[in-house]
Amino acid sequence: MNPASTPGTPGGDASGGTGHALTADERAEYQRLRRAATVRHRRARYAGATVLLVLTLLLAPLALVATWVHDQVADTDRYVQTVAPLASDPAVQGVVIDRLTDRVVAQVDVEAITAALTKTLSDNGAPPRVVEGSKSLTAPLRSAVHSVVERTVTRAVTSELFRQAWEGANRRAHATVVNMLTGDRQGAVQAEGDTVQLDIGAVVDQVRQRLVDAGFEKAAAIPDSDRTVTLFRTEQLAKAQDGMRLLDVVGTWLPVLTLAIAALAVWVAPAHRVMVMITALGVGVTTVVVLVALVVLRRVYLDSVPATTLPPDAAAAIFDTFLRFLRASARTLLVVCLLTALTAYLYGPGRVARGVRALAGRGAAGAGNTLRRAGVTTGLTGHWLAAHQKWTTGIVIGAGALALVLWNHPTVGAVALVLVLVLVVPAIIAVLAAAQPAPDPPDRPAPDRPAPDPPHRPAPDRPAPDPPDRPAPDPPDRPGPDTPHRPGHAAA
Repeated sequence: MNPASTPGTPGGDASGGTGHALTADERAEYQRLRRAATVRHRRARYAGATVLLVLTLLLAPLALVATWVHDQVADTDRYVQTVAPLASDPAVQGVVIDRLTDRVVAQVDVEAITAALTKTLSDNGAPPRVVEGSKSLTAPLRSAVHSVVERTVTRAVTSELFRQAWEGANRRAHATVVNMLTGDRQGAVQAEGDTVQLDIGAVVDQVRQRLVDAGFEKAAAIPDSDRTVTLFRTEQLAKAQDGMRLLDVVGTWLPVLTLAIAALAVWVAPAHRVMVMITALGVGVTTVVVLVALVVLRRVYLDSVPATTLPPDAAAAIFDTFLRFLRASARTLLVVCLLTALTAYLYGPGRVARGVRALAGRGAAGAGNTLRRAGVTTGLTGHWLAAHQKWTTGIVIGAGALALVLWNHPTVGAVALVLVLVLVVPAIIAVLAAAQPAPDPPDRPAPDRPAPDPPHRPAPDRPAPDPPDRPAPDPPDRPGPDTPHRPGHAAA
């Protein structure tokens, strides 16, 4: 029986388990159906990978923005880190100095001071010319007051004390808002249902203690029953708290979901390496779109802010400061995407990729040979690294990717550091693998040479062997006594 058509034989044609050998037409039809099923399977995988890729490209920018918003709204330390540079920005300091100076000068009634001076001079019998001249001191006096106040305010705003006060005020305010939105009962401002309350317990304790220290012993009997003051009531507080919880879930799990969908798209696609390149480049393109959108949004924001409300340079500084972490995260993601696509390409069959791998292999082999000639060998470790070089390289690359995923707010500098480690560690492994001791050469047989003729020795006397038994030839026909004589027989 033909093995190719035997039922149950691996690689043979299926016959339905009946033991019936397929004919040529049946075998051809079976192969056609098998190819059609394979094509349908590949098309289904391509369709599924395409859908997952589209989801990844749509969720990637949303995950980036959601993470940034979550950090700014829910993380007080991150928020303070965001707004801290504003206290040192010259444009913002200029706005603060101008507004504080104008507010202080407005509290000084220069006209009243000038009128009082004029009246005093007139009552004391000053010359009329002096009295009239004192009335024109309003503008110079206002300018002098403005100069003194501005100089004092400038020293205060540009000092380290202002930066500390700025950070402290923002930290307290942000923590208060977060506690109110999350329902946390810590802090002075608390949320109770639809009511925002101020806890004055600490103030009551301080006032009671100071009264007792001042001699009012009966102040110790001040009750602790009412220690809160209702600030306001709003029906939108519950909605704000629900939005905060939703933001917490989205900002935490949307990046994880996006990464999982991208990994699933790569796994479903028939060509994994190509899908890695496509996914990385696609996410990189969406990241570029986010960066372009930030530039457009900046222009729209600056055009919408009147110069009388906020100078353009101060408005630009505030916008750039608030969005700098979002911009930095987008740049970091773009660099990671480009490095991922480049790595996937270098592992492919392209001419440039093969050239780069060959060049790296020759460099590692040369360095290993140099170490071996210098007497430095890696022994069994080198043999093991040489046998498992692909596995060790994959583990190093995976560890680098995991480090970036677990890194809290990675920057381009962090990506560069991880990239250097991912390049240096496999290079060291390749050199150590190449520095293994050379194997011992096998024993070589001596070259073939014609064997010398043996010395001639007289053969011993041996009896000649008997010839093999052969049938004796038939004797020639001779007329016997009973054979009649035929003519011509004697002549023959």
